[in-house]
Amino acid sequence: MASWDSEVNIQPDYDATEQHSPTVREVQFGSGYVKSVVFGLNQDLARWNLRFSNLTTTQSNTINTFLKARKASEAFDWTAPYAASSSKYKCKTWNISIPYANTATVTATFEEVAIP
Repeated sequence: MASWDSEVNIQPDYDATEQHSPTVREVQFGSGYVKSVVFGLNQDLARWNLRFSNLTTTQSNTINTFLKARKASEAFDWTAPYAASSSKYKCKTWNISIPYANTATVTATFEEVAIP
């Protein structure tokens, strides 16, 4: 299994955003009563919006090559900020911008997956 921490080893900026969207099923009864139930075993997987700023061309190429090799379908290990251990993630979307010569910024969305 690929590992971001050992193969890329580039940390995101501190403005990283963690999102959660638990899977919930709701049933509406009469008189406005609603019953909500958490659905599934892995109902609250994290999604991280990450930004890697002030990268060299080599660093942005390293990130791009790593993510392209996974083809948005292969999971990789990554340790989220403040996490004690790594989890499995996929990256289906990333962008590379070049604000100045020899400088790049990469934005990516890492989605946690439930793979043993």
